[in-house]
Amino acid sequence: VAANLLVTRGLQPLDMIVSSWREFYLAKLSFRRLDQLLVSNPEFTARTFPMPPSGRFELKDFSAIAPGRSKPILNGLNVLVKQGDVVAILGPSASGKSTLAKCLLGIWPNVEGKLLLDDRSVFEYDHQQLGPHVGYLPQDVELFEGSVAENIARFGELDSAAIIEAAQKVGIHDLILKFPQGYDTPIGIAGSRLSGGQRQRIGLARAIYGNPSIIVLDEPNANLDDAGEKALNHAVLEFRKNGATVFLITHTKNVLEVVDNLLVLEQGQLLAYGPKQDILPRLMAQPLSS
Repeated sequence: VAANLLVTRGLQPLDMIVSSWREFYLAKLSFRRLDQLLVSNPEFTARTFPMPPSGRFELKDFSAIAPGRSKPILNGLNVLVKQGDVVAILGPSASGKSTLAKCLLGIWPNVEGKLLLDDRSVFEYDHQQLGPHVGYLPQDVELFEGSVAENIARFGELDSAAIIEAAQKVGIHDLILKFPQGYDTPIGIAGSRLSGGQRQRIGLARAIYGNPSIIVLDEPNANLDDAGEKALNHAVLEFRKNGATVFLITHTKNVLEVVDNLLVLEQGQLLAYGPKQDILPRLMAQPLSS
């Protein structure tokens, strides 16, 4: 009995090795696959460029693609946008407008051709460095749980003067003061305590916080009333006066009063680009396909 117990105890480590060998082998294979993946995809090192950017964009045979899609979302765009231009991006649904907005920000992963910001590829910029100089309002406004002030300030250091200035430019300052705690009012998860128009205007204030030199607004007036649209148009005029480059994606005509150029897309192709007074009559004569 004693000998049997001793042998059992002596063989126990070997039994544990045999029983766990499969897990060890699978872990080793996983490590090799992960190592090969990291070698084939080296870490991207963003380059540091002088800041702030001027806002001059140039697209040269630029295309945006998506994995699993046979046709590119954007195909062969050639456009020059000068510093301080206000450009309205028009086109029917699924023409690539929102994709172009993300490309202008350098956050669309699969592209071909060149998209230059100040003669340098926008995809080479460090996002942490470029971020404070860029304002973006996505089509679906995404706010975060926190106060009104924290969302406008992008959850960075709270600069009260800059926060109030941004809110005043989009005409929401007086409304915020009526909230229970003013700028310190919690907005709930994803802004659940706010109406659609309030979320839109707070998102717009966040986009212009700090007076960025590049502003990209995707359907900024989708949930705005007349007062909100007037505030938006006034803010765009202020941006242009300060030399900021502004891109407006819109389906309404009201905002076209304050733009300089129209960029028209259809099925990912550049249908027209140029001064508003030259392009708008052509669009009225030949409306875009739905």
